[in-house]
Amino acid sequence: MPLSVNAASNDTFKIGNGDGRRVHTIFSWCLDEVIVLFVLITVIGVGVALLTMMLMLMIYCIMKCSSSNCVATFKQKTMDDRRVEAFIMQYGSVGMKRYKYFDIKKITNSFQDKLGQGGFGIVFKGKLSDGRLVAVKVLNSSKASGEEFINEVASISRTSHVNIVSLLGFCFEYKKRALVYEFMPNGSLDKFLTHCGTLELREHIGLKGLYEVVLGIARGLDYLHRGCSTRILHLDIKPHNILLDEDFCPKITDFGLSKLYSRKESMVSVLEARGTIGYIAPEVFNRTFGRISHKSDVYSYGTLILEMVERGINIDVVGSGLTNEVYFPHWIYSRLKENEILLEGVTSIKENEYVRKMTIVGLSCIQADPVQRPSIDEVIEMLEGSIEELEVPPKPFFSSPLQSPITSFNTSQKGGSFVNLKYLVNFVNPS
Repeated sequence: MPLSVNAASNDTFKIGNGDGRRVHTIFSWCLDEVIVLFVLITVIGVGVALLTMMLMLMIYCIMKCSSSNCVATFKQKTMDDRRVEAFIMQYGSVGMKRYKYFDIKKITNSFQDKLGQGGFGIVFKGKLSDGRLVAVKVLNSSKASGEEFINEVASISRTSHVNIVSLLGFCFEYKKRALVYEFMPNGSLDKFLTHCGTLELREHIGLKGLYEVVLGIARGLDYLHRGCSTRILHLDIKPHNILLDEDFCPKITDFGLSKLYSRKESMVSVLEARGTIGYIAPEVFNRTFGRISHKSDVYSYGTLILEMVERGINIDVVGSGLTNEVYFPHWIYSRLKENEILLEGVTSIKENEYVRKMTIVGLSCIQADPVQRPSIDEVIEMLEGSIEELEVPPKPFFSSPLQSPITSFNTSQKGGSFVNLKYLVNFVNPS
């Protein structure tokens, strides 16, 4: 049957209308697919480009340093960091807050107020969010290993005593390590152990106060030696590590060289000498004097006392015979035997008694043979007891002093601090 023009036109219209929509749909779908594919290819291209740049940067960094040094440094950091992190995981319940390095910068106002510097780090003044002042010790990554950090946290976290500084928190972000302590307004004892400084200290607290500082340090050491579940040897007792609060109450700090040991043990095994020359006990660096024990801290404590007494002397040096040619313990020992007034400016029998007690205790503590030294609890009994019950100890083994001030250093580290001693004991074998 022949198809009319009108019919053909209608059929064509119908067919065109339906297929047009279908073609449009197919075209739109293809366009969407092309766009998605283009975006995907672009993203992949950008990713490949970034990855290539990162690889090139890594290759450049590796080529900039020797391969052996890079590998060695990587291994050292990994071992050190893992040891510290394992310790933190093990002792995570000690109750101290762990700060981020960002927090440390905020607490110290970007390290604006420097309080002091030691062998292992720099101490800055800071303020917590609650307004409390703190001292923040930022450890030197090139000198302080994980051992010092662990010693400090492990030792102080076990303590709670009026004569031990409180550790409030710490920061560990690999090589960025810091310790947050309570703030001590009067700083460390060493700043008072210049000639003028000791006189200033005496003016503030008197000879009785000086005696109370000596007694407080002894009580802190006694707590470390006998009051903790795990005994602690400090092994670096010196004026720099004694802090004074607003009431001049002494607090022992800096446990970086400390050694923990069981209450059942009487001796401690230490692989290398540690401490500060001028305060270090002879057996610490020479085993012929005996084994390292709590008596090693007693020796350092005795040296500290005698330095406090020495710096408190305000007399005519030439007329008294106390010159750089005379070793101070020898000079003070002879005055003890003659029952002379030991310090210039002593105004009463009671004050002279304080000085005589400190001197006798100091000389007793620096005996070369550890067996002849008193334990720290016996030291407290001597200080609190009657002066009549104290006996002048044997003259310690010593030789002539050096002509000029000595540089003392921590034997477990490079560099170190200066100690204001004008003498250095040259020990002889007591046998």
